[in-house]
Amino acid sequence: MTENVLHLKAPGNWLNDPNGFIYYQGKYHLFYQHFPYAPRWGTMHWGHAVSEDLIHWEHLGVALFPTKSYDRNGVFSGSAIEKDGDLYLYYSAVRYLEEGEGDIHCAPNDRYESSQAMLISRDGFQFENWEDKKQIIPVIRKEKIGDATHTRDPKVWKDGDDYYMILGSTLKGETARILFYRSKDAVNWEYVNQWQNGRYGKIMECPDLFQVGSSYVFIGSPMDITEEGLEYSAHAVCSLAEYEPDACSLTLPETYRFVDYGMDLYAAQTNTDREGRRVMVAWMRMPKTVGAPDTGEKPWNGMMCLPRVVEVEEGHIYFRVHPAVNAYFDKELSSIESLLEKGPLGRPACRLKTELKPGERLDIGGYQIWVDEDSVKTDRSRVFGNVEGYRVRGTTPSLHGTYKLDIFIDPNLIEIFVNDGQYVLSHVVYDMERYMEGRVEKIYVG
Repeated sequence: MTENVLHLKAPGNWLNDPNGFIYYQGKYHLFYQHFPYAPRWGTMHWGHAVSEDLIHWEHLGVALFPTKSYDRNGVFSGSAIEKDGDLYLYYSAVRYLEEGEGDIHCAPNDRYESSQAMLISRDGFQFENWEDKKQIIPVIRKEKIGDATHTRDPKVWKDGDDYYMILGSTLKGETARILFYRSKDAVNWEYVNQWQNGRYGKIMECPDLFQVGSSYVFIGSPMDITEEGLEYSAHAVCSLAEYEPDACSLTLPETYRFVDYGMDLYAAQTNTDREGRRVMVAWMRMPKTVGAPDTGEKPWNGMMCLPRVVEVEEGHIYFRVHPAVNAYFDKELSSIESLLEKGPLGRPACRLKTELKPGERLDIGGYQIWVDEDSVKTDRSRVFGNVEGYRVRGTTPSLHGTYKLDIFIDPNLIEIFVNDGQYVLSHVVYDMERYMEGRVEKIYVG
């Protein structure tokens, strides 16, 4: 079985959205969108990994896969809850209306339809894909309620005596909307309400709504919210929300902010950890596959960010380093040289702490970080390979003169927590070199 430390990575082939993230019966379970046949997107399955600490992950293989007429072309993203000791898994079921002549794993011209389905596991490890699946929300045929194609990614939670579900959707492919459903038994669902706003893109994916203290927080991944001509125009965003549970009435502000300012992070999902903290994980999109048969490493594409604690202070949403990550990096090194002696930079993973001043620059194996115009800025062009059409620079919003950095370095990912999670900027990277230049105050390894 494949094991990962810190970042859950594809066990080979393809990984994207986190699904069914939950602490259940003494273990963290994280399912994920998985194409097990090649390091590319294709007919979706749910891969499955477990952890006792959110740091050390063990892959358990495929949990959910297509078996029904309504999910024959994909078990798409969804979520999980615990009910009466059982694990309830909810997902979007996809059936193509047309298949590609040369590639049956894609639907030409987005000609497919989506419904919502579920599967109940009695122990979180056994999944009866033939007998225990149930279609719970058929394809929506009424345009005033939802879209037959682009209604997906059920996030389910319990509030009081009732269960609630939100779904991402669209109005005519031009305006993002969110649908609300309610259930008494977590199986039979009725439509309640919806929200829509074109400022949140054309299609909403992976909506998540939850409470942190007295505040409601919304996280979602709207499509087509940034400029065309680059690979990613869909991004994870967040905002404080006004929400009334009885009527499922949602109000979001006209402006939002990005969950991560590297613009690689997508499809965030949250749940509570063992101690009740609200924790987020998300997919880091990778334009290139890592590994090749001639190197002995099975080709893989896709990984998750570090677990991040979501907190709200003075009306601002923070994404902070999880205490388990802090505990892992328990060995402080005396110098940059002692880090480099351990091998190529980033092997093993390391953590740097520093505070930059305007005009100062940090160069991590070719990855550049500096402060300018009251923002932390980055440039990965030297460690991104010959990839065109992707953003190579990142920048935070204005920081009002404080630039404290907590930097986590993995061979294929750099995550920068600015001012204790006020903002985060993460970038996928390739082929960092073995050097570091610039002032670093503390260095840690696991």
